[in-house]
Amino acid sequence: DVQLVESGGGSVQTGGSLRLSCAVSGDSYSSYYMGWFRQAAGKEREGVAQVDVDGTTHIADSVKGRFTLSRDNTKNILYLQMNNLKPEDTAMYYCAAALMVTQRIDSEFAQYEYTNWGQGTQVTV
Repeated sequence: DVQLVESGGGSVQTGGSLRLSCAVSGDSYSSYYMGWFRQAAGKEREGVAQVDVDGTTHIADSVKGRFTLSRDNTKNILYLQMNNLKPEDTAMYYCAAALMVTQRIDSEFAQYEYTNWGQGTQVTV
């Protein structure tokens, strides 16, 4: 099992940048699919980005070109770099882990495949 702790959220002006971090502890970090999700007030949770076990990254169309995903396997940290932030990016951002994923990250069903979740970090634009 893995435990996830997000950090790096905050308030930023339109066009600004933030880098979110997800510290992973517990089982072997590299054995898990890792994803970032967000949930705005009154809206469904949506997938933003995912890194597969083999290192392949997937970015949702809604943020493609602005958000990038990376991980530091030596430190067991997953990063979400968010550039050119817009008011519609305002949400609680969650890090999540799964042993197996079959859905695209931007599928409405993607969140149900993730079994481990962090507590979230708020981003306000």
